[in-house]
Amino acid sequence: MTQEYRTEKDSLGEVQVPADALYGAQTQRALENFPVSGSQLPTEFIRAIVLIKKSAAQANKELGLLDEKLAAAIIAASDSLGEEEFATQFPLDIYQTGSGTSSNMNVNEVLAHIAERDSGLQVSPNDHVNMSQSSNDVVPSAIHVSALLRVRDHLLPALRHLHGQLCDKAATVEDVVKTGRTHLMDAVPMTLAQEISAWAAQVESCRERIRGTLPRLAQLAQGGTAIGTGLNAHPDFAELFAQKLSANSTQQFRPADNLFAAIASQDTAVELSGQLRVLAVALMKIANDLRWMNSGPLAGLAEIELRALQPGSSIMPGKVNPVIGEAVAMVAARVIGNDATIALAGQSGNFQLNVMLPLVAHALLDSVHLLGSAARLLADKAVADFAVNRERIEQVLARNPILVTALNPVIGYAKAAEIAKAAYKAGRPVMDVAIEMTDLSEEELRKLLDPARLAKGGLVGE
Repeated sequence: MTQEYRTEKDSLGEVQVPADALYGAQTQRALENFPVSGSQLPTEFIRAIVLIKKSAAQANKELGLLDEKLAAAIIAASDSLGEEEFATQFPLDIYQTGSGTSSNMNVNEVLAHIAERDSGLQVSPNDHVNMSQSSNDVVPSAIHVSALLRVRDHLLPALRHLHGQLCDKAATVEDVVKTGRTHLMDAVPMTLAQEISAWAAQVESCRERIRGTLPRLAQLAQGGTAIGTGLNAHPDFAELFAQKLSANSTQQFRPADNLFAAIASQDTAVELSGQLRVLAVALMKIANDLRWMNSGPLAGLAEIELRALQPGSSIMPGKVNPVIGEAVAMVAARVIGNDATIALAGQSGNFQLNVMLPLVAHALLDSVHLLGSAARLLADKAVADFAVNRERIEQVLARNPILVTALNPVIGYAKAAEIAKAAYKAGRPVMDVAIEMTDLSEEELRKLLDPARLAKGGLVGE
């Protein structure tokens, strides 16, 4: 079918735009100029720009700068955008002008087109929808708004859920004493609940670190316009805009303490990305611990059995793999890569403007989305219902030569080492060898070498 076009104009001249497109000339130029990846900016980011346009129209109307009917038309256009429009009318590539001007104008043009169509008024993308704004303060603000709302609504609830599942699981295995491991080698005993509690503490610490970044994400560049001076914006615009946006998003926002810094740098995005990297590292550690503990079923540790979710091999019948842990580890790897990208992009604040803003937006929101999804996956399909192989754990624990560590204060390190080596070489329980190689009674040795007591720590005899 032949594509139909209409003629649009901008400051550079005429452009042919698809007849059914809601966007205009500047979007079309960018679409033609940047056929790079075929990937668009996240919908959450575009939604944030739309929310900014709505809030700006409300502020400009209240300040007496924007005609009430025009403001109402822009606000209505912002509210009218549905999933189809978000999927089809914001087609620009991530890799575009570094300020994100193309995407800002894409939103301006779409909203102007809808407002004009529905109201019958003449609505300008630049003079009306973009009033009191610049791409240079809109796009940094949209990064903060979209990241904060996504963290609030997606990531933090997922981490709360994962922490709860870990705590619940720990409560069911408080009586399971197992071999601890350092350097992947047998170490002194601990309970499975203690091991899981460490994971829960990691998750909670990550959640608190991320929450600590939110007050800085809530500070916006909006009102600084081109470089931070606020040229062409009312002196009260920044504060009033923040009030309107706060009401529209049910999240408290305010103007940045220094609008020049908010436009020139992406330090807060870099900070949040760093905290997301910490979370990625923690989730990879937890996922890999689960994979190791599940390894087997015969030749591995086989301490737990993760739920069988799908066949594990196209050639080996009966094989089942720890697929959730693998997926989570891949997410972690991607997030760590995103963090490196964001750090490099953050360095590109040349003089008064960062010029890698679309890349920051994409990578940051990608990390937030992936980590939230991975945390829930780990909670619901790995942590919640893994089975504990108590018999295997008890067998290994009984033969753990490192139990002899408890005898150090009684017989000394050197003698204890002799017993450990003899027990390991003979493949016998430490208890049996210690009875033969010391003058301690069996009753005393059983008390000293009781794994449950050792898991409580402290000194011998306490």
